[in-house]
Amino acid sequence: MAHSITQADCFALVRPAVDAHTLGLSSVEQLLHDCGLRTLMADAAVCEAFSRPTEPACAARIDQWIRRHRVTVLGLSYRLRPVEGADLIVAAIHSLKARRLLAGQGGPIRAIHFAGLPETCALVRQRCPEVAGVFDGDETPAETLQSLGIRPEAIPRELAEEAAYDQARMAFGRELIGKGGHMGVRPADRGGYEDFGTDADTVIARLKDGARRGRGPLYRAHVGPYLPDRDEAVRQFLEWTGRLASAGFLDVLSIGTSQLTQSDFGQDWGDRPNGGGVPLNSPEEFAAVWRRARPMLVRTYAGTRNVPELARMYEQTIHIAWHALSLWWFCQIDGRGPNTVRQNLLEHVRTLGYIAATGKPFEPNLPHHFAFRGADDVTYVVSAVLAARAAKAAGVRWLILQNMLNTPRPTWGVQDLAKSRACLALVRELEDSRFGVILQPRGGLDYFSTDLDKARAQLAAVAALMDDIEPHDPSSPPIIHVVSYSEASHLADPDVVNESIQITAHALAEYRRLRSAGQIADMADHPEVRARTGELLAEARTVLGAIESAVPQPHSPDGLYRIFADGYLPVPYLWEGRDEFRRAVSWKTRLIRGSVKVVDAQGRPIPVADRMRQLALGLAEAR
Repeated sequence: MAHSITQADCFALVRPAVDAHTLGLSSVEQLLHDCGLRTLMADAAVCEAFSRPTEPACAARIDQWIRRHRVTVLGLSYRLRPVEGADLIVAAIHSLKARRLLAGQGGPIRAIHFAGLPETCALVRQRCPEVAGVFDGDETPAETLQSLGIRPEAIPRELAEEAAYDQARMAFGRELIGKGGHMGVRPADRGGYEDFGTDADTVIARLKDGARRGRGPLYRAHVGPYLPDRDEAVRQFLEWTGRLASAGFLDVLSIGTSQLTQSDFGQDWGDRPNGGGVPLNSPEEFAAVWRRARPMLVRTYAGTRNVPELARMYEQTIHIAWHALSLWWFCQIDGRGPNTVRQNLLEHVRTLGYIAATGKPFEPNLPHHFAFRGADDVTYVVSAVLAARAAKAAGVRWLILQNMLNTPRPTWGVQDLAKSRACLALVRELEDSRFGVILQPRGGLDYFSTDLDKARAQLAAVAALMDDIEPHDPSSPPIIHVVSYSEASHLADPDVVNESIQITAHALAEYRRLRSAGQIADMADHPEVRARTGELLAEARTVLGAIESAVPQPHSPDGLYRIFADGYLPVPYLWEGRDEFRRAVSWKTRLIRGSVKVVDAQGRPIPVADRMRQLALGLAEAR
């Protein structure tokens, strides 16, 4: 049990120097700060000392730091390899005990908490009885505060109210899964138009027919088994595809291809590892998937080299439902392909021209990739708008706006709604007779629990969040990317995919019924969401305006490269290319009240207008 934290406590947060993951620590620090508690984030010297806690000099530094700052609660974090993490925590506790720093020895440390990967947490539980609680990233903000010993009366009213939205959705999800009604959901009848299931079928035709007949959203899911034997993996995928097609729940099969399929299609792979996913390696294998998938629509990842050529092959073999490109991503800077960022942008903009010629929609697969690397929420929105503008400039007719919710995981639901509405508002400003926007929300990649019952409830809760983006529009969202509830536990087979769609469909129907009956809050004009949306809109417009005034041809490959290289899109956690994109990695971000903001050295948010002035001054001096 955690001890009860009071105003007299000092909660210190530490990560070893070898672990660069700080976003989770910043989130906890902000939660504690919002509760009026004293916090202390370890500086670089102390983090370095905790990397070698049993060395005499390091142990002395830790001792001095704890006693000088009167630390009473210690939060340790390690997000790398589990065994090494557990060994390090054992060593740290041994050092603390050797210096008689624990309260039971007459020292100041009344409680120790640990945050890490689930496996590391399990090891720490086994080996470290001194640890009061462990956190594997599966906790909501409210659960985190409760586990840390924060009394309910110490939580600010506005924080409790905003957390209440997320708690209410989880309660809805748990009750819905507990009743099991989702297992009675049947597939929607989609076959009401002439080209259904043929090579002339399109996602636009299916959406229009579904809207006309009130069939609800289309469901898209990512599927891709991996086995060491390539031929066996392809055979299993074809068998899975047939099962999904015959069940009828899945509307759009998204082929989860392997890394080698994307980067070295058609080559002799030898014994090189695939990195997961189904290892398709010929046009004939893609065509076989399309035949087995009848009447589902089919799509897949873009390639990471020869992108336009692969796009043409997808059109010819799987009659791809829509194309997805990542512009700056899936290349050298994220280890996903051989292209430099410049080469990637050249190939992707060329591919946009080809997509325009086919009349197929384009999905920007990129805002969440900025978020994965520590970008602030304004950058999330701006990157989506930049991609939409580039698509329209290339002549693309339809844009499928993918919106990954719960990213990063501690994002509050009210902020997710604000991000979603800001993205939609700005991208829809581009709509006209030649350009339309289709919303496609999805759950976050790291949102789901390894506890499968909890994960099912989370899937229902995120379906409710999707419906609250435009709660008074029964046709929204028109497409849902269903992330299977087993995401954190194991690969989703057809049974899991189908049940995940059943959960999502049932949650949408039930949530709408409850709203209509006045039994849940109507988030359409929620004051906090409205304020956050307005702030994001204003700040995104400021960044976009600065880009337009400073970057010639911002939608060209050179313009898109310069936007990133000049630092308009902060990515403090970028691993590769940090020298090339030094301006983008120079900004710091932190979680503040469920949102990610760019901050100064003291952790205070920097107004976007000030950031643009700093950036312009730095660029002028460099020239």
